[in-house]
Amino acid sequence: MTKPLLQATGISYHYTDSNWQLTNIDIEMHTGELLGIIGPNGAGKSTLLKILAGVIPTQHGKIKLIEQNLKKMPRRQIAKIMGYLPQSISSMFDYRVEQIVAMGRFAHLGPMGFTSENDIKIINQCLEHTDTIGLKDRMFSHLSGGERQRVLLAGVLAQQPQVLLLDEPTTGLDIHHQGAFFSLLRKLANQGLAIAVVTHDLNLASQACDRLVLMHKGQKIKDDNIHAVINKETLGPVYHHSILIAQLPHSDRPMVLPQINNE
Repeated sequence: MTKPLLQATGISYHYTDSNWQLTNIDIEMHTGELLGIIGPNGAGKSTLLKILAGVIPTQHGKIKLIEQNLKKMPRRQIAKIMGYLPQSISSMFDYRVEQIVAMGRFAHLGPMGFTSENDIKIINQCLEHTDTIGLKDRMFSHLSGGERQRVLLAGVLAQQPQVLLLDEPTTGLDIHHQGAFFSLLRKLANQGLAIAVVTHDLNLASQACDRLVLMHKGQKIKDDNIHAVINKETLGPVYHHSILIAQLPHSDRPMVLPQINNE
Protein backbone atom coordinates (compact mmCIF):
# COMPACT_ATOMS: atom_id res chain seq x y z
CA MET A 1 0.00 0.00 0.00
CA THR A 2 1.21 3.52 -0.76
CA LYS A 3 2.17 5.88 2.04
CA PRO A 4 -0.84 7.55 3.66
CA LEU A 5 -1.62 11.16 2.77
CA LEU A 6 -2.54 11.73 6.41
CA GLN A 7 -1.24 9.68 9.31
CA ALA A 8 -2.09 10.20 12.97
CA THR A 9 -0.39 8.14 15.69
CA GLY A 10 -1.02 8.05 19.43
CA ILE A 11 -3.57 10.86 19.39
CA SER A 12 -4.96 11.65 22.83
CA TYR A 13 -6.99 14.59 24.08
CA HIS A 14 -9.03 15.53 27.13
CA TYR A 15 -11.25 18.49 27.96
CA THR A 16 -10.28 20.31 31.15
CA ASP A 17 -13.88 20.56 32.37
CA SER A 18 -14.72 16.88 31.82
CA ASN A 19 -13.48 13.38 32.60
CA TRP A 20 -14.06 12.42 28.96
CA GLN A 21 -10.94 11.83 26.88
CA LEU A 22 -9.80 10.65 23.49
CA THR A 23 -7.32 7.85 24.04
CA ASN A 24 -4.35 6.76 21.92
CA ILE A 25 -5.93 6.88 18.45
CA ASP A 26 -4.05 5.76 15.33
CA ILE A 27 -5.63 6.51 11.96
CA GLU A 28 -4.52 6.70 8.33
CA MET A 29 -6.05 8.15 5.18
CA HIS A 30 -5.01 6.91 1.75
CA THR A 31 -5.36 8.18 -1.79
CA GLY A 32 -8.60 7.07 -3.41
CA GLU A 33 -10.20 5.90 -0.16
CA LEU A 34 -13.49 6.95 1.42
CA LEU A 35 -13.21 6.39 5.16
CA GLY A 36 -16.27 6.47 7.40
CA ILE A 37 -15.94 7.39 11.08
CA ILE A 38 -18.95 6.06 12.98
CA GLY A 39 -20.11 5.59 16.54
CA PRO A 40 -22.77 6.79 19.00
CA ASN A 41 -23.05 10.29 20.43
CA GLY A 42 -20.10 11.22 22.62
CA ALA A 43 -17.76 8.72 20.96
CA GLY A 44 -15.21 11.42 20.05
CA LYS A 45 -15.75 11.47 16.29
CA SER A 46 -15.98 15.24 15.88
CA THR A 47 -13.12 15.87 18.32
CA LEU A 48 -10.91 13.50 16.36
CA LEU A 49 -11.77 15.21 13.08
CA LYS A 50 -10.97 18.65 14.54
CA ILE A 51 -7.59 17.35 15.66
CA LEU A 52 -6.87 15.84 12.24
CA ALA A 53 -7.79 19.18 10.66
CA GLY A 54 -5.50 21.09 13.01
CA VAL A 55 -8.43 23.03 14.50
CA ILE A 56 -7.69 21.55 17.94
CA PRO A 57 -4.01 20.93 18.74
CA THR A 58 -3.38 17.37 19.83
CA GLN A 59 -2.14 17.07 23.40
CA HIS A 60 -0.35 13.79 22.72
CA GLY A 61 0.66 12.09 19.50
CA LYS A 62 1.68 13.24 16.04
CA ILE A 63 -0.07 14.01 12.76
CA LYS A 64 1.70 13.90 9.41
CA LEU A 65 0.20 15.45 6.28
CA ILE A 66 2.03 14.17 3.20
CA GLU A 67 5.02 13.25 5.38
CA GLN A 68 5.15 16.69 7.04
CA ASN A 69 4.47 17.49 10.69
CA LEU A 70 1.05 19.19 10.70
CA LYS A 71 1.98 21.41 13.66
CA LYS A 72 4.86 22.94 11.72
CA MET A 73 2.97 23.64 8.50
CA PRO A 74 1.62 27.15 7.73
CA ARG A 75 -2.19 27.31 7.52
CA ARG A 76 -2.03 28.48 3.91
CA GLN A 77 -0.01 25.41 2.96
CA ILE A 78 -2.40 23.11 4.85
CA ALA A 79 -5.36 24.70 3.04
CA LYS A 80 -3.85 23.76 -0.32
CA ILE A 81 -3.74 20.11 0.72
CA MET A 82 -6.57 19.54 3.19
CA GLY A 83 -10.17 20.74 3.30
CA TYR A 84 -12.33 20.59 6.43
CA LEU A 85 -16.09 21.01 6.70
CA PRO A 86 -17.36 21.19 10.31
CA GLN A 87 -20.87 20.36 11.45
CA SER A 88 -22.00 23.97 11.34
CA ILE A 89 -20.59 27.31 10.27
CA SER A 90 -22.03 30.57 11.50
CA SER A 91 -21.13 33.84 9.84
CA MET A 92 -21.68 37.41 11.00
CA PHE A 93 -21.75 38.51 7.38
CA ASP A 94 -24.00 37.56 4.51
CA TYR A 95 -22.61 36.85 1.06
CA ARG A 96 -23.84 35.54 -2.23
CA VAL A 97 -23.32 31.83 -2.80
CA GLU A 98 -20.71 32.46 -5.49
CA GLN A 99 -18.72 34.60 -3.05
CA ILE A 100 -18.90 31.90 -0.37
CA VAL A 101 -17.45 29.32 -2.76
CA ALA A 102 -14.83 31.78 -4.03
CA MET A 103 -13.47 32.04 -0.48
CA GLY A 104 -12.25 28.47 -0.90
CA ARG A 105 -9.70 29.74 -3.41
CA PHE A 106 -7.91 32.02 -0.91
CA ALA A 107 -4.86 29.78 -0.51
CA HIS A 108 -4.31 29.73 -4.28
CA LEU A 109 -4.65 33.47 -4.97
CA GLY A 110 -1.73 35.74 -5.70
CA PRO A 111 -0.51 38.65 -3.52
CA MET A 112 -3.25 40.97 -4.81
CA GLY A 113 -5.98 38.45 -4.02
CA PHE A 114 -7.71 38.67 -7.40
CA THR A 115 -9.48 35.65 -8.91
CA SER A 116 -8.30 34.57 -12.33
CA GLU A 117 -10.28 32.99 -15.15
CA ASN A 118 -9.04 29.62 -13.94
CA ASP A 119 -10.27 30.37 -10.39
CA ILE A 120 -13.72 31.27 -11.75
CA LYS A 121 -13.76 28.07 -13.81
CA ILE A 122 -12.96 25.99 -10.72
CA ILE A 123 -15.62 27.83 -8.66
CA ASN A 124 -18.27 27.07 -11.28
CA GLN A 125 -17.18 23.44 -11.49
CA CYS A 126 -17.56 23.08 -7.71
CA LEU A 127 -21.02 24.66 -7.88
CA GLU A 128 -21.97 22.18 -10.62
CA HIS A 129 -20.58 19.20 -8.68
CA THR A 130 -22.67 20.07 -5.62
CA ASP A 131 -25.83 20.92 -7.57
CA THR A 132 -25.71 24.55 -6.37
CA ILE A 133 -24.99 26.36 -9.64
CA GLY A 134 -28.59 27.57 -9.71
CA LEU A 135 -28.05 29.19 -6.31
CA LYS A 136 -24.92 31.17 -7.19
CA ASP A 137 -26.63 34.58 -7.05
CA ARG A 138 -28.70 33.84 -3.93
CA MET A 139 -27.75 35.21 -0.51
CA PHE A 140 -26.41 32.54 1.83
CA SER A 141 -28.85 33.52 4.60
CA HIS A 142 -31.80 32.83 2.29
CA LEU A 143 -30.90 29.18 1.76
CA SER A 144 -32.27 26.12 3.52
CA GLY A 145 -29.99 24.16 5.85
CA GLY A 146 -29.40 21.49 3.22
CA GLU A 147 -28.61 24.06 0.53
CA ARG A 148 -26.15 25.78 2.84
CA GLN A 149 -24.36 22.50 3.51
CA ARG A 150 -23.92 21.81 -0.21
CA VAL A 151 -22.65 25.35 -0.79
CA LEU A 152 -20.11 24.95 2.00
CA LEU A 153 -18.94 21.69 0.47
CA ALA A 154 -18.49 23.51 -2.85
CA GLY A 155 -16.32 26.04 -1.01
CA VAL A 156 -14.14 23.29 0.47
CA LEU A 157 -13.82 21.60 -2.94
CA ALA A 158 -12.71 24.93 -4.40
CA GLN A 159 -9.55 24.53 -2.33
CA GLN A 160 -8.75 21.55 -4.61
CA PRO A 161 -7.61 19.49 -1.61
CA GLN A 162 -6.02 16.07 -1.68
CA VAL A 163 -7.45 15.27 1.76
CA LEU A 164 -11.06 16.02 2.68
CA LEU A 165 -12.49 15.90 6.24
CA LEU A 166 -16.28 16.16 6.61
CA ASP A 167 -18.23 16.20 9.89
CA GLU A 168 -21.86 15.07 9.54
CA PRO A 169 -22.19 16.63 6.07
CA THR A 170 -25.65 15.21 5.29
CA THR A 171 -27.38 16.57 8.39
CA GLY A 172 -30.45 18.44 7.17
CA LEU A 173 -30.38 16.97 3.67
CA ASP A 174 -33.36 15.11 2.24
CA ILE A 175 -32.91 11.51 1.11
CA HIS A 176 -32.24 12.50 -2.52
CA HIS A 177 -29.45 14.92 -1.59
CA GLN A 178 -28.05 12.49 0.98
CA GLY A 179 -27.62 9.93 -1.77
CA ALA A 180 -26.30 12.53 -4.20
CA PHE A 181 -23.85 13.83 -1.58
CA PHE A 182 -22.36 10.41 -0.84
CA SER A 183 -22.35 9.56 -4.56
CA LEU A 184 -20.25 12.70 -5.09
CA LEU A 185 -17.90 11.69 -2.27
CA ARG A 186 -17.57 8.25 -3.84
CA LYS A 187 -16.75 9.85 -7.20
CA LEU A 188 -14.19 12.19 -5.64
CA ALA A 189 -12.51 9.27 -3.86
CA ASN A 190 -12.42 7.31 -7.11
CA GLN A 191 -10.67 10.32 -8.66
CA GLY A 192 -7.93 10.12 -6.02
CA LEU A 193 -9.00 12.15 -3.00
CA ALA A 194 -8.53 10.78 0.50
CA ILE A 195 -11.81 11.43 2.30
CA ALA A 196 -12.88 10.91 5.91
CA VAL A 197 -16.52 11.49 6.77
CA VAL A 198 -18.10 11.43 10.22
CA THR A 199 -21.64 10.13 10.01
CA HIS A 200 -24.35 8.73 12.25
CA ASP A 201 -25.99 7.08 9.24
CA LEU A 202 -24.61 3.56 9.30
CA ASN A 203 -26.37 2.63 6.07
CA LEU A 204 -24.89 5.50 4.06
CA ALA A 205 -21.50 4.54 5.49
CA SER A 206 -22.05 0.89 4.60
CA GLN A 207 -23.07 1.66 1.02
CA ALA A 208 -20.42 4.25 0.17
CA CYS A 209 -17.30 3.73 2.26
CA ASP A 210 -14.27 1.52 1.69
CA ARG A 211 -13.30 1.31 5.34
CA LEU A 212 -14.90 2.18 8.67
CA VAL A 213 -13.48 3.35 11.98
CA LEU A 214 -15.86 2.56 14.85
CA MET A 215 -15.43 4.75 17.93
CA HIS A 216 -16.93 4.51 21.40
CA LYS A 217 -16.22 6.52 24.57
CA GLY A 218 -13.10 8.13 23.11
CA GLN A 219 -11.55 4.90 21.91
CA LYS A 220 -11.13 3.27 18.53
CA ILE A 221 -12.98 -0.03 18.70
CA LYS A 222 -12.47 -1.25 15.14
CA ASP A 223 -10.76 -0.08 11.95
CA ASP A 224 -11.53 -2.43 9.09
CA ASN A 225 -13.57 -3.16 5.97
CA ILE A 226 -17.37 -2.82 5.85
CA HIS A 227 -18.21 -6.44 6.66
CA ALA A 228 -15.77 -6.60 9.57
CA VAL A 229 -17.46 -3.58 11.20
CA ILE A 230 -21.13 -3.74 10.12
CA ASN A 231 -22.12 -6.88 11.97
CA LYS A 232 -23.97 -7.59 15.19
CA GLU A 233 -20.92 -8.89 17.04
CA THR A 234 -19.02 -5.62 16.50
CA LEU A 235 -21.82 -3.05 16.62
CA GLY A 236 -24.01 -4.75 19.23
CA PRO A 237 -22.06 -3.84 22.37
CA VAL A 238 -21.58 -0.24 21.18
CA TYR A 239 -25.25 0.31 20.36
CA HIS A 240 -26.63 -1.57 23.39
CA HIS A 241 -27.62 -4.57 21.25
CA SER A 242 -30.61 -2.60 19.91
CA ILE A 243 -29.86 -3.18 16.22
CA LEU A 244 -30.67 -5.67 13.49
CA ILE A 245 -28.39 -6.47 10.54
CA ALA A 246 -29.93 -7.21 7.16
CA GLN A 247 -28.70 -7.50 3.58
CA LEU A 248 -29.27 -4.78 1.02
CA PRO A 249 -31.17 -6.06 -2.04
CA HIS A 250 -28.97 -6.55 -5.12
CA SER A 251 -25.85 -5.78 -3.07
CA ASP A 252 -23.36 -7.50 -0.82
CA ARG A 253 -23.43 -4.56 1.58
CA PRO A 254 -25.10 -4.99 4.98
CA MET A 255 -27.69 -2.59 6.35
CA VAL A 256 -28.51 -1.68 9.94
CA LEU A 257 -32.00 -1.34 11.38
CA PRO A 258 -33.09 -0.20 14.84
CA GLN A 259 -34.69 -2.95 16.83
CA ILE A 260 -38.21 -1.79 17.76
CA ASN A 261 -40.12 -3.21 20.71
CA ASN A 262 -43.78 -3.30 19.67
CA GLU A 263 -45.04 -4.87 22.87
